[in-house]
Amino acid sequence: MVLTSYKPKLAIVYASVTGNTEQLAEMLQAAILQQGLHTELYKIEDFPLAALSDFDTLLIGTYTWGSGEIPGELRDLYHAIEKLEHKELQTAVFGTGDSFFAEFCGAVDRFRDMLYVKTTLVASLKVELTPQPRDFIRCEKLAELIQSTK
Repeated sequence: MVLTSYKPKLAIVYASVTGNTEQLAEMLQAAILQQGLHTELYKIEDFPLAALSDFDTLLIGTYTWGSGEIPGELRDLYHAIEKLEHKELQTAVFGTGDSFFAEFCGAVDRFRDMLYVKTTLVASLKVELTPQPRDFIRCEKLAELIQSTK
């Protein structure tokens, strides 16, 4: 039974160089839609930072740069969330990486640690290189977590 007509605002925001993180973002969006939730998908350059506090749930997709660093194009989002007084913002972070490197998906870890302190972190998800069909199951589990906390 639905007691309210309010529909939570969800956004998936990502940065991708090789297309792997973009594919994972699209997989997550499909899994979330299967849960009956609507979500908006944004490349980081199209995301309105000023509207950050308008969202109930934010999923952040990142690739890892250099020695586990957050990519330059995501730094403004990172710092905006750090300053945000919105602990009830539900978040998740996901990314793709190559386990050949010492810090596999290091940017995911850096986002995760900050989101844990500043928001209500639901989950983090790391995928090796290009997302595979089996990774969709992991996306479904993340979507179920989001749905269960709504």
